[in-house]
Amino acid sequence: APSTSIPPSPRCWHRGIPWEPGARWTELGCQSCTCQGGQVLCEAVSCSVPCSHPLPAPAGGCCPTCTGCLHEGVARAEGDVFSPSDGNCTICVCLAGNVSCLSPECPPGSCPSPSPADCCSCTPEKCHFRGRTYAHGARFSLDGEDCTTCVCQGGEVECSFTPCPMLDCPQHQRHLGPGQCCSTCRDPPAPAGCFLDDNGVEFPVGQIWSPGDPCELCICQADGSVSCQRTDCVETCPYPIRIPGQCCPDCSAGCTYMGRTFSNNETFPSALDPCLSCICLVR
Repeated sequence: APSTSIPPSPRCWHRGIPWEPGARWTELGCQSCTCQGGQVLCEAVSCSVPCSHPLPAPAGGCCPTCTGCLHEGVARAEGDVFSPSDGNCTICVCLAGNVSCLSPECPPGSCPSPSPADCCSCTPEKCHFRGRTYAHGARFSLDGEDCTTCVCQGGEVECSFTPCPMLDCPQHQRHLGPGQCCSTCRDPPAPAGCFLDDNGVEFPVGQIWSPGDPCELCICQADGSVSCQRTDCVETCPYPIRIPGQCCPDCSAGCTYMGRTFSNNETFPSALDPCLSCICLVR
């Protein structure tokens, strides 16, 4: 009987390179290829990563490596001990691609002043002051005195006076009332008269005087201010006589003519014509 034989599987040609049947290789782009029955079959490389913080694949590789750790974007070598970026005194270690972190165990206790840089949190001490106990950070006033503010800080009490506002009145007008912490300004006393700075004279309220001009009269007001008013002359005559210290001219005392004063019914020669005679007539 004639014998039968299985023909050998053909080779695979891929990008000009011959590959034996059953051969397996990796192409660029992490493609895994194999030669089967003269055909090249390729598929994406499947990576099995048995660690929690693998490092990126090295140059020319497709799968991440567990010979180190990648934590918060920073590559850590195998066995490296480090602290995370958020601090809190936590210690981390890189082992076989896995990162394990441990926080310190702090015994219970108290501290005088907690610091953010301390690894262990602490409970601030309470304050014992004048027979009372205050928690850390508590603010209180002394017994019966609201002018002093106290605060408990780590077992110690610090007291300070309540700040007072600035006053814009002189010292002799300031007043501290009973039960008050800060002084206040008194109301200025009512003026007893009008004081004139130019000559130093003080006039009582209601006083009337002339400041120098006979046609101007001033009066001292109740609030200490001075009110002045000028006098309007209503009487007129063609030849008035001006009396020193008097505001308005006097038309009943006589006549003023060419710089001379004549009494009523007095006759005198004219200064312009010696043949003329003049008489002062008050009307």
